[in-house]
Amino acid sequence: MNTDIKEAVREKYGQVALKVLDEGASCCGSSCCGSESDPITSGLYDESQSDQIPETALKASLGCGNPTALATLNIGETVLDLGSGGGIDVLLSARRVGPTGKAYGLDMTDEMLELARENQKKAGVENVEFLKGEIEQIPLPDNSVDVIISNCVINLSADKDKVLNEAFRVLKPGGRFAVSDVVTRGEMPPEIREKVLLWVGCVAGALQESEYRSKLAAAGFENISVEPTRIYRSDDARTFLSGNGIDVDSIAPQVDGKFMSAFVRATKPRSCCGPTCC
Repeated sequence: MNTDIKEAVREKYGQVALKVLDEGASCCGSSCCGSESDPITSGLYDESQSDQIPETALKASLGCGNPTALATLNIGETVLDLGSGGGIDVLLSARRVGPTGKAYGLDMTDEMLELARENQKKAGVENVEFLKGEIEQIPLPDNSVDVIISNCVINLSADKDKVLNEAFRVLKPGGRFAVSDVVTRGEMPPEIREKVLLWVGCVAGALQESEYRSKLAAAGFENISVEPTRIYRSDDARTFLSGNGIDVDSIAPQVDGKFMSAFVRATKPRSCCGPTCC
């Protein structure tokens, strides 16, 4: 199942990148994050941020929030974006940390990396490096990053414990975890969990809020908080569940108010004592 999920994610997001590269068009359809009508992904970046980045970076944005607007980023810091896609949050972060800082983007999809590097050239931003790899095995040394951001990607992983342990490992003592993600409150109908396509669509892989907190704590993090940024109602559910072989009229009322985009914060202790600590 883990391999199936990973390959489904790789294929779908590769298709999104190719669409933008070939046509300059954004992804569309009920099963694709990034549709202009998608209640999860639409309207996340204001005009001032959109003006700082190439249009193709915005069109390939598949997020559920705006971690660069909510995270505290300081001049000279090193930032890592897990699942950086077309590079929108990396490029915005690079401007925030300035020329003495650095922003890394990590993605496993070749097409997205190609698009991100093209967007970097268009933006003329030099303090950026895009890395190929998986968020379960981050190709950076221990204690090397000040801030980890991510935008609707951790929910796509089938091994979230490994992702959070890796995030803890690469953060410096005192480093911050500041990600946007889809989380749930209450039990999820099994019909949704069983649909790999909905996992790719940022829905089926979402953790319960309490489980997210527990996993972060188990990895060694402290000062954990989960702040809702959008709570999805039954009408939203009809939008992102339609066309997937699900009885939407039956399921939508069951998920009303149970899905939300949230900003998840945590810190690595300055005196490290976690399971992946040096």
